[in-house]
Amino acid sequence: MIESASLEDLDPAAIKRARDTFTLRHANRFPPGEVASWPDTTFLDRAKLTASGKITASTLLLLGREDRAHLLTPHPAQLTWKLVGPEQAYLHFATPFLLNSTQLYQKIRNIQLRILPEDELLAVEVAKYDQKIVLEALHNCIAHQDYLRNGRIVVTEHPDRLVFENEGSFIDGSPEDFLTGEKTPRRYRNPFLAQAMVELGMIDSMGYGIHQMYRGQAARYFPLPDYDLSDENTVCLTLHGAIVDPAYTRLLIQKTDLNLLDVFALDRIQKHLPTSDDAVKRLRKAGWIEGRKPNLHISAKLAAATSKKADYIRTRSQDDAFYERLVIDYLRKFKSASRAEIDALLLGKLSSSLTDEQKSNKVKNLLTKLRTAGEIENRGSRGQPAWAFLGSDDLEKKN
Repeated sequence: MIESASLEDLDPAAIKRARDTFTLRHANRFPPGEVASWPDTTFLDRAKLTASGKITASTLLLLGREDRAHLLTPHPAQLTWKLVGPEQAYLHFATPFLLNSTQLYQKIRNIQLRILPEDELLAVEVAKYDQKIVLEALHNCIAHQDYLRNGRIVVTEHPDRLVFENEGSFIDGSPEDFLTGEKTPRRYRNPFLAQAMVELGMIDSMGYGIHQMYRGQAARYFPLPDYDLSDENTVCLTLHGAIVDPAYTRLLIQKTDLNLLDVFALDRIQKHLPTSDDAVKRLRKAGWIEGRKPNLHISAKLAAATSKKADYIRTRSQDDAFYERLVIDYLRKFKSASRAEIDALLLGKLSSSLTDEQKSNKVKNLLTKLRTAGEIENRGSRGQPAWAFLGSDDLEKKN
């Protein structure tokens, strides 16, 4: 308990966010409007943010006003974002952590990436970092920090990865124990803080957080998170924001039914990290890897098969109805189009197996088919056509 602290030391915006989040989380338990009717003292107790009306260190960490952080002395109660690489910057965030963890996330430069070139199996645009995964990692740091060591939580942004560091050892087994989501943690370093964060939806209490981070990265075709526990007093988590081995990414796109244990083993192989003999045997039997330890790699046969599928995607044709719909939608929006504009619309979408002459003839035949069906008409000349859609009004005028 922080005997000198009171409700006046809490941030009103943080209390409101906590109340809103709690209301959504427990919508099945409390009728609409009930949580809003509670006074702050009742709400904070029900949300496990205070104990019998008393302010605790957990209350101040999550909801405390920035200018009251001194009540938590000696530890700094601080989140730090640090940018390294060609550009350098940093920013410290104090309490309330409920609000400022999101503020830190917003400092991270989260651009859209094309994770595969267009001539591969599939070009996928995806955010460099997933907000849910980043906040899961950061909230885990807050929940499991050893605050007696008087350190800050540091998030370092590299050009291709984020590194999260918090004080204290990994308290219950190893990160890999939680990979499948089957293990339930038996204890927490900060049980009161963890319980409050569960009530606010910041973490879960069943050990699913690490599992969800691994699964989320795999679903985005990115390398899996890496934990470094070499310093017994620090937990260091690396979250990748770039591809390590394109063959690994192609495999995840092609085989969406891979179980997480196989993805984890493949991820270690792409990073040239030690992999269990059982996993190597399993992946080799499936034909997904080649080589001998320690020079294992994604199977060349798989890459060849992937390339063939990519060729198919590039060369296959769509049904004529697809191209006809493109033309009609274009004319509906822009009222009229020249042959050059129609070519610009369609030629790049036609099968790459066609020659330029064949593509031109296909466009000509499509336009003829639409004109014959009474869908469009040429309101220009033969040499300079101006194609227009025949909507219901146009058809009535013609008749």
